[in-house]
This record gives sequence, C-alpha cells and structure tokens, in this order.
Amino acid sequence: MTALDALDFASVAVFALTGALVASRSQLDLVGFIFIACLTAVGGGTIRDVLLNRELVFWIADPSILLAAVAAAIVVFFGAHLLESRYRAIVWLDAFALAIAVPAGVGVAMGLGHHWAVVMVMGVATGCFGGLMRDVVCNEVPLVLKQGEIYATAAFAGAGAAVLAVMVGQPVGYALLACSAVTFVLRAGSIAFGWGLPVYRAKPPRPESPKQN
Repeated sequence: MTALDALDFASVAVFALTGALVASRSQLDLVGFIFIACLTAVGGGTIRDVLLNRELVFWIADPSILLAAVAAAIVVFFGAHLLESRYRAIVWLDAFALAIAVPAGVGVAMGLGHHWAVVMVMGVATGCFGGLMRDVVCNEVPLVLKQGEIYATAAFAGAGAAVLAVMVGQPVGYALLACSAVTFVLRAGSIAFGWGLPVYRAKPPRPESPKQN
C-alpha cells in the first residue's frame, strides 16, 4: 500500500464514521447507515478519480475500502447512543477527515502531473464533496455551506500550502504534511474559536427623498 493509498483508506474510514453518525441523527435503519457511510466515504474521491480520468476509481481498485466503510457504519449503529453529543463528534471527525482527504486529492493530482490549479481543485473536491452529499441526502444543512464557517476555505488553503511547498523545492511528502496541518488548523480554529469569514449582509434600501413641487 502506497502513502496515497493509506491516505485514501484513512479518509474513507473517518468520513464513514461521520456519515453513520448523521444517519443516526436521521434515525435510519442499518442499511441506511451503510449507504450513507459509503456515500460519504467515497463520494469525494470518486469525483476526483472520474475527473482525472484515472484508470480505476480508487475503491474499485481496492474494494476493501468499502468494507472499512461498512464496518464503520455497523460500529456506529450499535454505539452511537453512547456519545454525549453526536453533532460535536460529527464536526470534529469531519475536521480530521478533511485534513486527510485534501492531501490525498492533492497527492493524486500531483502524481499525475497536473497543473497547480487542477491540484488545488482536486484537493478541495476530495475533501468536501463526500460530506456535502451526506448532508444533502440526510436533509442537513451542509457543513461546507454553513454561514461563516471555514470549511472549503480550509481545504483551499491546505491545497495551496502544498502547491507552494512544492514550488519552493520541498519534497511532496513534506508538502502533503503542510497541506494536512494547514487544513486542520483552520478548520479546528473555526470549530473551537469561532473563526469565520465575513458574510454578506443586505443593506436596507435608502428611503426615497420627498418629491419637490
């Protein structure tokens, strides 16, 4: 197993846990847990591999990845009730998964020799789309779109850090570590300290001036 394969496997396992926890909030049955866990786990990586025209989508090349997602779903199905706050667990596990999935996407795109802009987009896609699918299917407000949250921004910043590191001559391995660190620090800061981006506030229309006779 290569380092990139290990990143994909780790992100699948953690994202699957978040998918199953969201399924528990929606009170789905075991099949529903497995479906949402697998959708969350492989959604972003599948989009990445299809767009990059890889020979095989990563979970088709290694079906044991799906087994890991199924196992995570079963564990959560029988153990979710033990958590004091499932939502908090989802948010933090999602932050860890994001910090693993973004460098996985960046590494795959770099390995195929793509332009730095494509590398950044693939990092963001790998990190964000699985969770987006999870939340939409389960009728939750997507974490990536929550007002003021640093989520996609963290993914972009992490991917950018990797690209910059390679441009200044650092090995790809160090670049991916920088990607993971920047992504997690920004996302964790948003969760723990309320870091956020300014949001649009509509201004009330100006009162019409009185007409002069």
